[in-house]
Amino acid sequence: MTQTADPATRSGTGPAEVLDRAVAHLKGLQRDGGWWKGELQTNVTMDAEDLLMREFLGIRTAAETEEAARWIRSQQRADGTWATFHGGPGDLSTTVEAWVALRLAGDSPDEPHLRRAAEFIRRGGGVEASRVFTRIWLALFGLWSWDDLPNMPPELVLLPSWVPLNVYDWGCWARQTVVPLTVVSTLRPVRPLPFGIDELRSGVRRGGGLVAPWTWSGAFQYLDKALHLYAKVPLKPVREFAMRQAAEWILARQEADGGWGGIQPPWVYSLLALHLLGYSLDHPAMREGIRGLDGFLIREETPEGTVRRLEACQSPVWDTALAITALLDAGAPGDDPHLLKAADWMLGEEIAVRGDWAVRRPDLDPGGWAFEFANDLYPDTDDTAEVVLGLRRVGHPDRERLGKALDRAVKWTTGMQSRDGGWGAFDADNTRELTTKLPFCDFGAVIDPPSADVTAHVVEMLAKEGRADSRECRRGVKWLLDHQEADGSWFGRWGANYVYGTGAVVPALAEAGVPVSSGAIRRAVRWLGEHQNDDGGWGEDLRSYRDPSWSGRGESTASQTAWALLALIAAGERDSEVTARGVGWLAETQRADGTWDEPQFTGTGFPGDFYINYHLYRLVFPVTALGRYLGRS
Repeated sequence: MTQTADPATRSGTGPAEVLDRAVAHLKGLQRDGGWWKGELQTNVTMDAEDLLMREFLGIRTAAETEEAARWIRSQQRADGTWATFHGGPGDLSTTVEAWVALRLAGDSPDEPHLRRAAEFIRRGGGVEASRVFTRIWLALFGLWSWDDLPNMPPELVLLPSWVPLNVYDWGCWARQTVVPLTVVSTLRPVRPLPFGIDELRSGVRRGGGLVAPWTWSGAFQYLDKALHLYAKVPLKPVREFAMRQAAEWILARQEADGGWGGIQPPWVYSLLALHLLGYSLDHPAMREGIRGLDGFLIREETPEGTVRRLEACQSPVWDTALAITALLDAGAPGDDPHLLKAADWMLGEEIAVRGDWAVRRPDLDPGGWAFEFANDLYPDTDDTAEVVLGLRRVGHPDRERLGKALDRAVKWTTGMQSRDGGWGAFDADNTRELTTKLPFCDFGAVIDPPSADVTAHVVEMLAKEGRADSRECRRGVKWLLDHQEADGSWFGRWGANYVYGTGAVVPALAEAGVPVSSGAIRRAVRWLGEHQNDDGGWGEDLRSYRDPSWSGRGESTASQTAWALLALIAAGERDSEVTARGVGWLAETQRADGTWDEPQFTGTGFPGDFYINYHLYRLVFPVTALGRYLGRS
C-alpha cells in the first residue's frame, strides 16, 4: 500500500475535526421522539398526480394548487422539460404530467414554458409514447381512451398464490398498486377537464401490429385483447365477487397512518378505487387516507412564494438505523443519550404481525422493522439488518427486551432467504419474471428478486451476530461472489448504483471472513481506484442503470464518496493514496455547519425509472466512513 500524509491537510482541516462537526450536525437533527428523518425528495410526478387526484376527488383548493404549481414550475429545466433526477435528461412522461398539472393550475398553453414542454413531448413521440401510468391519469379525465390501455381485471385478486400472475407474484409495492388499479380500470371513470391535450399529440399511433403469439410479447398482446373483450361481457357474478374481494383486500392493508405501504402509488390508487366503489369522503378509510397523505406534504418559503411538494415516502426507520450506526462508528459511547432515545423509539417500531411476506413463508414468526412510521404489513430485510447492526451495539438498560427483539429480527430475516441464497427486500422468492412481460408493466420494477446490496447488509448483520459460519450466511456469501460484475463491481438495486453495491458488498464479505487478499475484493478495490474522480471523490450518474458507459461515472457526491471509502477501508486500504484523496475530498467540500451539499439523487426506487434524493445520506454515510477511517468505533 502507498503511505500518505494526513489527507485533509490540504484544506487546513483534519478528518477528526471534519467528523466532529458532522457529528454535531447529525445530533442536532434528532427529533424529540428519538428518530431521525431527512426529506425523501423525488420528481414532480408526485406533485402533478397529487393535484390530479384531488381534482378527481373534488377536494382541490386554489391555495394548494398554486403552491404545488409554483414548485413544479421551479423544477422545469431551461429546455422546457422535467427530469426524474437532478442533472438527468428530460423525461417524456414526467413532462406530460407536469404540463397537465400546470394547465390545471391555470397556465396557458401559449406561455413559453408550456410551449417548450409541448415541443419536447411531440419530438419524443407525443403523449402516445408516454408510459401506461401517465395515460391512466389522462383517461381519468377523458384525455385518453380506456380502450387504448392494457386491461387489468379484478379477477386477478382471486387467483391462488400458486397460479402464475397472482398478486403475490408482484413485488409488494406493485401488488398494492395493481389491485386498486384493477378496480379503477374496470369502472373506467371519466371526469372531463376544461381543456384538452392536442398540443401534446404527435398523431403517431404507438407500437406496431400484433406480433407472433408464440413469443411472450405476442402472447400477452393476444391475452390483452381477450381481456378487453371479456370486460365488455364479463361473468357478472364472478366480476361482482372479484370487485368485492378487491375492496376487502385494499381495506385490509390500510395502515395506522391511513396509508397503503407507506408509499404514494398504492396510497393514491387505493383512495381512487374506494371512492369509485362508493366510499364517501367522510368514510373513515377515505378520511384517514387523505389526512395521512397530507402528512407527506412539505411546504417551504421561497422568494417566489410558498412551494408545496409531496414526499413519495418517508424513511424514519432507515434514517434512524443509519444515524445510530454513524454515531457509534464516530465514537459515541453505547449509552449516549441520543442513542438510548433512538433505541427506545426503534423498539416501539418492531413489527409483531404477519404481512404479505407470510404467503411465501407461512411458518415464519414475525419480527423486524419496516422503512416507514407505519407499515406493519411490509417489514423488509434491508431495514431490519441495519437496525440489528446498530441496536446490538447500543448499551440499552433493558438488555433483555432489546435482545429478544433483535433475536426475533435475526430469525425472521434469516427465514426470508430466497432459494438461491440471496435476499430480496420485502419477499422471499419473488422472482417470477413472467409478471414483467405484461403490457401494463412499462414503468418500474414489479418483482423483488435478491439483490447484492440487500444480501450484503444481511450477510454483514449475520457475521456481526457471530453467524458467519452458519449455512445461511455461507450461502449469502456465495451468492455475492457469484454475482460480482466482470469489472469487479456489484450492482446496486436500492442506491446509485455500482458504487453503492460495491460499497455494501466489500464490508460484508470482509466481515464474513473472506480474505481481503481474495480475488473478488482485489477486483473491487481496483474498480474503485479506476473510477475515482480527479477531485478525489466518487459519483455515479443514475443513467448507469440503462447505459453501462455511466457505470461508476458522475459528479462527486458526499454519500457516494463515503460508500467507496467504506469498501476501501474494509478491504485494508485505509492508508492508500486512493483512500486519502477520498477523505480529503470530504474535508474540502464540507459546509461550515458540518454537513455537505448534495443536490444529486443517489437513492433508487425503480432502477431506470424512479430515483430519490435522501437528504440524510449526505451526512450519515460520511460520518460512518470518517469514523471507521479514524478507528473510533
